[in-house]
Amino acid sequence: MSSISIKTAEDIAGMRIAGKLASEVLDYITPFVKVGVTTGELDRLCHEYMSNVQGTIPAPLNYCPPGYTPYPKAICTSVNDVICHGIPGDKVLKNGDVVNLDITVIKDGYHGDTSRMFYAGEPSIMAKRLGDITYECMWLGIAKIKPGAHLGDIGYVIQQHAEKAGYSVVREFCGHGIGKVFHEEPQVLHYGRPGTLEKLEAGMIFTVEPMINAGRRDIREMGDGWTIRTKDRSLSAQWEHTVLVTETGYEILTKSDGTPPPPAFIA
Repeated sequence: MSSISIKTAEDIAGMRIAGKLASEVLDYITPFVKVGVTTGELDRLCHEYMSNVQGTIPAPLNYCPPGYTPYPKAICTSVNDVICHGIPGDKVLKNGDVVNLDITVIKDGYHGDTSRMFYAGEPSIMAKRLGDITYECMWLGIAKIKPGAHLGDIGYVIQQHAEKAGYSVVREFCGHGIGKVFHEEPQVLHYGRPGTLEKLEAGMIFTVEPMINAGRRDIREMGDGWTIRTKDRSLSAQWEHTVLVTETGYEILTKSDGTPPPPAFIA
């Protein structure tokens, strides 16, 4: 018996709204991600937009899983060698910096969760390639989603694509089920073997959010209890969508006018 919840039509409608709103925060913040801005300013702008324009609640703010201190900000800003959960603050973006902005909003009790990569100024060829390959990894994983497929199918194609490019896949963090709860079953690993782990059914909703490192996959946790960096200080990239399993395949729930299109090979 699977512990993965199957969402009702009402849940799915709520998740579509929350997902679109999360994506619209990324649309809104895009022009502000440039050289000279602080990550704290990006957080302030997003928080104000959520509260004043959307009437959404930032899910990360004061989020406190067991064993953690409450997360102090509205969004996550992970710059360069930060893999995930970078806390916004005084860090000023310099030319060539790469930053992942991870947004989760709550609307009418439902969570919308998505992230994109941004570049301040002109990224290096290496940084741009890492961002592009990571985006392709996410989409290759999403393209495997349909009833009867397995979670292992998603992880396998992501791992193959990343490692073929000479990159590594972070193991300690993964995608997750989501709905009225921020993080629920299943865990969506970004590595694995085809045909393994849970079988997908229509009505499941989860995130696909590969974290790909330019160097080795080893991580280190910083003293703030949240920020995760690459151990070898290599660059890391991440993209994230929240996805619904439909009767015939999948539907991206975190979509808005500014959402980057899928890679050509997906269409």
